[in-house]
Amino acid sequence: MIKKLGLSVLLFAVMGNLTWISNSRASFQGKLTVEIDGFRSTEGQACISIFANSQGFPSNSDRVLKKQCANIEDRSLTVTFDNLQTGSYAVAVIHDRNKDQILNRNNLGMPIEGFGFSRNPEVRTSPPAFRDAAFVLAGPNTLIQIQLKYL
Repeated sequence: MIKKLGLSVLLFAVMGNLTWISNSRASFQGKLTVEIDGFRSTEGQACISIFANSQGFPSNSDRVLKKQCANIEDRSLTVTFDNLQTGSYAVAVIHDRNKDQILNRNNLGMPIEGFGFSRNPEVRTSPPAFRDAAFVLAGPNTLIQIQLKYL
């Protein structure tokens, strides 16, 4: 009986600690810093979109978790997003030369503005899948680097 009671108390203590740990992770807020390199010019702006899942990635603006556009002053740019919860995200960037906040394309559907994605996946005939660009934000400060591509 005493062994069962001791085991029950131990299990209760462990479960309580696990609950506290999982609750503290759920409310964790981190900062994401995105370094973008390879702008061909300082014309226009860079628009950075964060997606929390595959729905709408990479171009559906209705499915964007957070978005920020910034003027380009050099061949590289650093943008920071605060208050992101722990989780898996993917980032899409466009060099929005005409400031219309969309990736413009030619008559064949090929992008005529620069673009890039987190984890820098290889892009051939279509944008990458969310899983190919996804990264985990798990600490107070996460840094990702994106190299722009131009076709």
